[in-house]
Amino acid sequence: MAYEECTIIGRNAVLEGFRSGKTIDKLFVLDGCQDGPVKSILREAKKQSTLIKFVSKEKLDSLSERGKHQGVVAIAAAFEYAEIEDLFAKAEEKGEDPFFILCDEIEDPHNLGAIIRTANLAGAHGVIIPKRRAVGLTGTVAKVSAGALHYTPVARVTNMARTIEELKERGMWFACADMGGEVMYQQNLTGSIGLVVGNEGSGVSRLVREKCDYIVSIPMKGDIDSLNASVAAGVLSFEIVRQRMNQK
Repeated sequence: MAYEECTIIGRNAVLEGFRSGKTIDKLFVLDGCQDGPVKSILREAKKQSTLIKFVSKEKLDSLSERGKHQGVVAIAAAFEYAEIEDLFAKAEEKGEDPFFILCDEIEDPHNLGAIIRTANLAGAHGVIIPKRRAVGLTGTVAKVSAGALHYTPVARVTNMARTIEELKERGMWFACADMGGEVMYQQNLTGSIGLVVGNEGSGVSRLVREKCDYIVSIPMKGDIDSLNASVAAGVLSFEIVRQRMNQK
């Protein structure tokens, strides 16, 4: 099955895309273009917290192929986003404590796709990603997930730190993946839990890390000091699986 982002070209088409409720991940606007119709589009984009980029005419020409973009091009998601409540519903449906994977500023679509695939295989009830400074549900993410997006809901939130606070109020605990943490075998990863995985280069952001209840690390014996984000998510997810199985 093919998954592709939808490129929406031209002012009327983009505005109608927003007003129809279509999920638009990115809006590209010609730098310096601020007339009435464009301002209307920008207002709609801000309502959705769509990522807005002001770019050159050359960039817009390359995105639109034919060059008839009227200064505006939008990229719609290849897959629909879920709500946080959908993740809780998934856990309730299975009669299990909630297990979510939170991706803090993951930028590589291959990493996000692999994490979504891992989430499905590890029995996680969903994945949470931020709206900004992170990849969305692009065609590449959908393809790499190998069909997991059909079964594992992905929610997109405006503020990851605030979302963690809200989920804590619902009884969840949060484990942050970080090399400086306590070894995962020594942590209690059972119960209602969120696993937080950080950016490929800088790891989990400071604000998000501070909201977590504990920091967990993977014991390593090699000569390099870190794992790929999706691999780390996989190792930690299946430690959660192991601990849950031992509880039964």
